[in-house]
Amino acid sequence: MKMEIRQGTIKDVVCVDCQIPEFDNRNTKEKLALRLNGLDHLILIAFENGLPVAYKMGYQLSGTEFYSWLGGVIPNARKKGIATQLRVIQEEWVKEKGYQTIYVKSMNRYPAMLQLLISSGYHISGYEDEGNSENSKIKFQKNMST
Repeated sequence: MKMEIRQGTIKDVVCVDCQIPEFDNRNTKEKLALRLNGLDHLILIAFENGLPVAYKMGYQLSGTEFYSWLGGVIPNARKKGIATQLRVIQEEWVKEKGYQTIYVKSMNRYPAMLQLLISSGYHISGYEDEGNSENSKIKFQKNMST
C-alpha cells in the first residue's frame, strides 16, 4: 500500500465524500466552493495506491483562528491512522500560517472523531443544541501556540 497526502481540490473532496455513507452525499461541489470562497483555506487529500481515500479541509475564521470544517475516510481505508496523519499535517500548516487557535465541531454519532480530538489535545469549548443529542454539535478548540 502506497500512501500519499497532498493538497487537493474540491473535486477530490467530493470524490471521497460520496464514498462515505455517513455523509449522505450532502456536500456538493457548489456548497463547498461557496463556503471557501475568498477565504484562506486548506484541502488535504490522502491517496492510497493513487486513489483518493480521505480528506480534511478547513478555512480561516479570522487572522488568528482556523476552522477545521470537514473530513472523512472511506470505510475500507479506516483504522490505518489516516485521519491522524491528516490532522497532524493540517495543524502544522495552521501553525506555519500563524493561526493561534483551531476550532472543530463534531457530534455524538461520530465517537471515533470525538476520541481522536480529545486524545489530540482538543478541549470541549461549547455545545450547539439541535434538539436531540444525536444531531447536536460539540465544539472543540486547540491552542496552536503551545
